Amino acid sequence: MSDLVLTLERRVDASADAVWRVLTDLEGSEALLSGVTRIERLAGIGYSIGTRWRETRRAMGREATEEMEVVGIDEGRSTMIAAEAHGMRYRSEFTLEPDGDGTLLRMRFSGDLVSPSWLQRAVAKLTAGIGMRMTRTMMQQDLDDIAAAAERA
Repeated sequence: MSDLVLTLERRVDASADAVWRVLTDLEGSEALLSGVTRIERLAGIGYSIGTRWRETRRAMGREATEEMEVVGIDEGRSTMIAAEAHGMRYRSEFTLEPDGDGTLLRMRFSGDLVSPSWLQRAVAKLTAGIGMRMTRTMMQQDLDDIAAAAERA
């Protein structure tokens, strides 16, 4: 069971194919996602399992860089991205479902403490609310940015 789980969804007025193209355009995401300031590909060609990159984001006035990896793909329907940083293991799963003339885009974020001490667990409990609010805001912005790009395509 994950220590943190958050799921958001958004209807996009574009086909699932258009949303998938935007979602899996690694090089384009730097210009597309307003919270991302830099993308550096580390491994892989295109978008496939094992593709890795460094992603730098600005949040709360500071930049943070994390290494991401594609760990799951159901072509055109879902993808899972993994990261590990600051004693946490993260998973972000995007799923696409046709919805009339558009697409329902869902993002599920989960995080687990990796080998936590009692102190890490205590601090995590104290800061969980702030972290979840910040994560929710970033996720919603990502979904809105993806939707806007797919709707323009």
